[in-house]
Amino acid sequence: MKHAVTLAFIAVAPTVALAECGGSFSNFKAGLKSEAVARGIGTATADQFLASVRQDPAVLRADRAQDVFQRPFIDFSRRLISQNRINAGRAKAQQWDGIFDRVEREYGVDRHVLLAFWAFETDYGAFQGEFNTANALATLAHDCRRPDLFRPQVFAAMQLFAQGNFDPQRTTGAWAGEIGMVQMLPADIIENGVDGDGDGAVRLKSSAPDALLSGGKMLQHFGWRAGEPWVQEVAVPAQMDWSLSGVGKPRSVEEWQAMGIRPRNGQLANLPASLILPQGHKGPAFLAYPNFDVYFEWNQSFTYVLTAAYFATRLDGAQVYDAGTPDAGLGPDQMKQLQRKLQDRGYDVGKVDGILGAGTRAAVQAEQVRLGLPADAWPTPALLNRL
Repeated sequence: MKHAVTLAFIAVAPTVALAECGGSFSNFKAGLKSEAVARGIGTATADQFLASVRQDPAVLRADRAQDVFQRPFIDFSRRLISQNRINAGRAKAQQWDGIFDRVEREYGVDRHVLLAFWAFETDYGAFQGEFNTANALATLAHDCRRPDLFRPQVFAAMQLFAQGNFDPQRTTGAWAGEIGMVQMLPADIIENGVDGDGDGAVRLKSSAPDALLSGGKMLQHFGWRAGEPWVQEVAVPAQMDWSLSGVGKPRSVEEWQAMGIRPRNGQLANLPASLILPQGHKGPAFLAYPNFDVYFEWNQSFTYVLTAAYFATRLDGAQVYDAGTPDAGLGPDQMKQLQRKLQDRGYDVGKVDGILGAGTRAAVQAEQVRLGLPADAWPTPALLNRL
């Protein structure tokens, strides 16, 4: 699920109160209408858009059933990456070679990066989701878990409707409100939608040129740096200060090389990079360059992001990563137990959900330092027992 892009027209005016989440759905819709009008959306537009909108329990079930993100990187990446998916990606690269040339020329985004997203989001457009988008967005805005993310998207969808580019009764997509081959939220479509095939409309569900160029523009908007790598597999020494590893801890390539880190193939880029150890110092290892941070603007799951970034390198010819022999990790129930223990010690791990997210990784690493364990942010049964 991607971040929202907050546009000027959906920014909350200081005098406009947000429609509250929860409570009666009909009252919630009335609040959305009032807020939409205060934001400059016509009354008739808001009425027509909201007339058919219904709460969708299936959306809430999907939102609460993301068990796949509890899987560790090796398991998750092997499930998503197959030779068939690689072959299909290379075929798509040939089929749409001219469009990918445009993406690279106009937005500076490597084709393999966009191909990887296209593959993971919709299997190259084959499975785009059958949830009613207006219902999904309104349901998630009404739900009190992340209303600040989804409420602006309802108004963005209204704006698309006013432009003739959204049908609240028929537009479908993913459970979280994303639309089209590369799954973009309504505000992202308004900000970054591109008519790639020149037919006068942005059709992300049916036009690969529109979807790919829009996705490329969105990545550029998020800060993609043209001509730079994003992630690279490396070999690490048997011993080093593992507490230096982790997302958002960049060092120069010279510093990493001085510690004994070497590329498995090719040369390291002369860019700041963070050492990523998704399953600890005995498992796969990667250097993440500045472009890797852009991935988190597309999706907030560390495991998804690293898998998508790595898959892009595979599509570009990289070898299968060295899985190593990582220490056994924790099952979902053990992970929740660990998260509760970390919370009791004062750490902010976010929701106790059994997912090894950024907050849990940071807390694990801090406790490993305290206990004199290899501080690679990979939680093990031994760490759980020590706590």
